[in-house]
Amino acid sequence: MMKKDKKSSKEFDDYVKDILSLLDKNYLDLKCSLNYKEPYELLFSAILSAQCTDIRVNLITKNLFEKYKNINDFANVESNDLEKDIKSAGFYRNKAKNIILCAKKLIELNNKIPDNILELKKFPGVGRKTANVIRSHVFKIPCIVVDTHVKRISNRLKLTQKKDPEKIEFELMNILPENNWLRFNMQIINHGRKICSARKPDCKNCFLNKICKTFIESII
Repeated sequence: MMKKDKKSSKEFDDYVKDILSLLDKNYLDLKCSLNYKEPYELLFSAILSAQCTDIRVNLITKNLFEKYKNINDFANVESNDLEKDIKSAGFYRNKAKNIILCAKKLIELNNKIPDNILELKKFPGVGRKTANVIRSHVFKIPCIVVDTHVKRISNRLKLTQKKDPEKIEFELMNILPENNWLRFNMQIINHGRKICSARKPDCKNCFLNKICKTFIESII
């Protein structure tokens, strides 16, 4: 890769600042899109969210967390029963198995979720994205959570050209100020749901269209 000259580097830095400024102006008072009260509830919700919308997950967990009131309840439930409760989330057999195993692992850890990403990834059904969700929302550790929205929009904005989520994560960590990481996650997820969708992005009504490199290239 050729080394960027000072001018192009400054232009890119200014571009990033403009993006962050516009995101801050348009997305305020954001919170985690998964509903939870206890840290383990967020863990189980994040497991359920794989290939499933957060809206659907919240509908499921509203009753789920009333039926199973603590980690012990989840550790002792029969897999078939839990499968019925979460069936609409898709991949319910594997998700039920992982939730039960996670609950048992948490009991071994005195019901304490670790904040270390390597330790979190030892939990069944927990990959890097889910681990970063836990670290950022439960422990307030600055993280980049690369979900489908962050991956898609970061590429459209030309903040990265990577396709691998882990490579995107580290590239964005290098580009964005650390105090923007968590905010950026939630802003981009909201932007992906409201405007910059996968199939039909509403570019004409997007507040980023004056600077978005993909949109500008499409009208030249």
